[in-house]
Amino acid sequence: MIAGASSTFSTALQRGQAAWTALPARERLLLGSTLAVLVLAMLWWVGLAPALDALHNSESRHRSLDAQLQSMRALAAEAGSLQALPRIKTDDSLKALDLAVKQRLGATAQLTVVGERATVTLKGASAEALTQWLAQARSNARALPTEAHLSLNAAHTGWDGSVVLALPPP
Repeated sequence: MIAGASSTFSTALQRGQAAWTALPARERLLLGSTLAVLVLAMLWWVGLAPALDALHNSESRHRSLDAQLQSMRALAAEAGSLQALPRIKTDDSLKALDLAVKQRLGATAQLTVVGERATVTLKGASAEALTQWLAQARSNARALPTEAHLSLNAAHTGWDGSVVLALPPP
């Protein structure tokens, strides 16, 4: 099989060489120039252009990856500090959560506790107050959000919905 393919290739090569030598010098020059331009274009598109693009975009990619790394380090530090905190009793957690709801959300929220889950129902709570309350609930009460169903109210003045939090185990 290979011997047949090699003889077919050599026959085709001989025909190509004969056709090339039969061409006038001007046409050989034009075809050779065209082939050179095509080879250079392929080298550019396949070899050089992607490398130059990577080189030009490397600074912005590097900055983006540095920002992601800093964010991940900050999250790791926060997780470490939360893990280092001493355990809190469920009753103390409930008191801290109730205090956080009253301080940060006031009349816009209602706290309901069932077992180890606390549900905070919101009506018109501001985004800033909600963010501060959630941070306080995580750090002081050690309550972790497990569900959130929030929507902007019709007047676009605050958030309505509910947030379910898991309290620390007893």
